[in-house]
Amino acid sequence: MFGMLPFDRSDNNVFDTFDNFARDFFRRSNTDLPAFRTDIRDTGDSYVLEAELPGFRKEDISLDLKEGILTITATHSESSEQKDGEGSYIRRERRYGSFQRSFDVTGIEEKNITAAYENGVLSLTLPKAKPVEPEIHRIEIR
Repeated sequence: MFGMLPFDRSDNNVFDTFDNFARDFFRRSNTDLPAFRTDIRDTGDSYVLEAELPGFRKEDISLDLKEGILTITATHSESSEQKDGEGSYIRRERRYGSFQRSFDVTGIEEKNITAAYENGVLSLTLPKAKPVEPEIHRIEIR
């Protein structure tokens, strides 16, 4: 996995200065940051995942669990408009955003996960699964 690094040709051609500047500028943008910040704490018998989702309502957030993968999705849309006396638009603005992150919850009691959302922070309590101890069956010899 660590051998899969992007190949970047390094030309120091004077005529490519602007192209190199634009490429480096956009490479350092925040596109490689996670959609939203999360903290995960181990409390002994469970994990607590806290996701920062300021500006979202509880109804904007969905939690989906499928095949050991927990996906948190937050979607926000807003629109505002101002019209003059004739009903023509003076200003009309729309804003839409969606964030999504997935987490592997292997080793978690999926049915006992609880969630709460307060002051822009989504808190999930993920109880650890109890280790399965193998049962011993005695076989009677006849």
